[in-house]
Amino acid sequence: MKKLFVLVFVVFAVRVSAQTPAPAPPASDTSWKHSVVASATMSQVSLKDWTQGGEDAISWTVRLDGKSTLNDTAYTWGNNYKLVYGQAKLGSGDIQKVEDRIEFESVYTYKLGIHVNPYVGASLKTQFTEGVTTDATGKVTPVSQFFDPAYLIQSAGFGYQPGKEVRTRLGAALREIVTSKYRQYANSPSVPVADWVKTSVDGGVESVTDVEWRPQQDILVRSNLDLFSPIRKFSEVTMRMDNSMMINVAKYFVVVVNVQLINDLNASTRTQVKEVLAFGLTYTLF
Repeated sequence: MKKLFVLVFVVFAVRVSAQTPAPAPPASDTSWKHSVVASATMSQVSLKDWTQGGEDAISWTVRLDGKSTLNDTAYTWGNNYKLVYGQAKLGSGDIQKVEDRIEFESVYTYKLGIHVNPYVGASLKTQFTEGVTTDATGKVTPVSQFFDPAYLIQSAGFGYQPGKEVRTRLGAALREIVTSKYRQYANSPSVPVADWVKTSVDGGVESVTDVEWRPQQDILVRSNLDLFSPIRKFSEVTMRMDNSMMINVAKYFVVVVNVQLINDLNASTRTQVKEVLAFGLTYTLF
């Protein structure tokens, strides 16, 4: 499944690259450009004397996507940030979170006047609150919390932008997985529990590809593919893929489709998949 998604992603990028002419050098502009979009989605089901069965349910999610870019003739400094949080309650059960993401990325690119340009970058991925799992008996087990785990990557290499829709970069990277209580995220399953460390530090190679495509004025498609291969075991590729589509059906109403794929052997031996379909309100702050 992972290979299929990666193949489709690469084929799409190549087709866009082949059909898009080389971008012209941007005009000088030393001012910051900001874009921040907030959205809130909610669903609710209430039942009374309903003979077909079922339970009351309510869920909500808030999301903030931001981008701040400083574009100069000599360099570009881009910052992306994403904050997502959501909860759900089914019947008389406890409220549980269904979305929890804090993501920040900063990339400084020096322009050589050609397609391939050197860059340095850093990224952070973590969450707001405690995460739990519930087994068949109803037992609740905490499995994560704020900054536990936290994934930090610093990298330097070369970036390539074949067209305005596609950006990709490849470079040497240093990854830290920071934990406190839940050390399994920073350690290989083959390592004995007694030898687990709080922070895992790995040198390796990072590849990041971003696609931002607007097929129509009211439709925005975004896709991000993040790959990291540690030097100590190059075949253990960590893959994170985030695909989203936002469709504005009216001025302040939006339909959001999001699919996330994560392949991280420290967290699970199987590819994790999350799919979200939501309808709600959206507003462009600036």
